Amino acid sequence: MLTGVRIVFLGGDARQFEIIRKCVELDATVSAAGFDKWVTPFEGVSLELMTAELLSNADVLVLPTVGCDDEGNIKTMFSAQQLQLLDEHAAALPANCKIYTGMAKEYLRQLCSKYKLKLVELLDRDDVAIYNSIPTAEGALVLAIQNTDFTVHGSTSMVLGMGRTGFTMARSLQGLGSNVKVGVRRQEHYARAEEMGWKAFLTENLLSQVSDTDLIFNTIPSMIITAQILSRIPRHCVIIDLASAPGGCDFRFAEKRGIKAILAPGLPGIVAPKSAGIIMANALVQSISDETFNQGG
Repeated sequence: MLTGVRIVFLGGDARQFEIIRKCVELDATVSAAGFDKWVTPFEGVSLELMTAELLSNADVLVLPTVGCDDEGNIKTMFSAQQLQLLDEHAAALPANCKIYTGMAKEYLRQLCSKYKLKLVELLDRDDVAIYNSIPTAEGALVLAIQNTDFTVHGSTSMVLGMGRTGFTMARSLQGLGSNVKVGVRRQEHYARAEEMGWKAFLTENLLSQVSDTDLIFNTIPSMIITAQILSRIPRHCVIIDLASAPGGCDFRFAEKRGIKAILAPGLPGIVAPKSAGIIMANALVQSISDETFNQGG
């Protein structure tokens, strides 16, 4: 139970509804700013404006999956108002307040460091990232099917990166009958890819691997699909970049060559917000409970 815990939510997408629901069910005191367009808010949720006074009473501050941008702007799908997290807001938070998000950009990290606030990035947890990779892979497959005139079955698909999302992506493609190539940077990932029945290669050799590729799914958050690589890719190939913005593809050159390249971060919140929200809710509640228990002990 979260009885007596005061939780403030700032902005976000439909995933936040499931997190808010869970917190209310566990008897937390919940306030939310950036939800003035929420048509049917849950009973027990207090819809507020974002003010320093609101934040001054928070035990927990919950931000969207990507906390805020490099200017402190917070994504708000259910508000006409722009939320911006500034120094005055961070200064208003109690010293023991914990800030939760999926992943934080440098702006948020520096703000928390400056005011000595504990920041928890839930997507750093292996369990959360693995669960979250499922709606990511499903969403990527939806995009692939919508943007091609051939079946995934029998195609040659390439996954760049074999972290938690890359692994699930490759396995999903294999399950649909695609011939899967996996570009990796570590020898243990190379061995795992081969054990799974995928054609493994080192990303340093990417240039020699792309000429017969129909679909590319990138999970590496740095420029890897360069103009040089794109010059070898068939024009019918579709690239779906799952890395966080700005992605790992030269989108300008892809467009110039007539190659369809789609930057698609945040797919769980688009294709399966309920499932993705439940994943984040369970992790958040467990983390808050663990912190409360540890403090009590």
